[in-house]
Amino acid sequence: MNRAAAEARGRRAERRAAWWLRLHGWRIVGRRLRVPVGEVDLVARRGRTIAFVEVKWRDRAEDLDHAIDEYRLRRVAAAAEMLSPRFARAADSIRIDVMLLAPGRLPRHLVHVWQP
Repeated sequence: MNRAAAEARGRRAERRAAWWLRLHGWRIVGRRLRVPVGEVDLVARRGRTIAFVEVKWRDRAEDLDHAIDEYRLRRVAAAAEMLSPRFARAADSIRIDVMLLAPGRLPRHLVHVWQP
């Protein structure tokens, strides 16, 4: 798969993840945010919780179990740390979530997956 096709597939996955989060009461407050230490696919708010969300798409559902690793989570957490002053207020709780998507399956939302 070439770079343009992978980019388009990633954007579709992020739209689906955002849709799923909105259906579950979240408001999307940021998309595709890049900072020098990493990037965050989605930033979502529900009440006083801010979730920095990494979205992963795989063509086969069985590949989802290996879609995220410590290296990727560490980069998302570093980016979230830099971005949190932009999105979080003093009383908010902040967490790192992962959304796993594959064809023919409902999205799987993994909550609070990273603890520095």
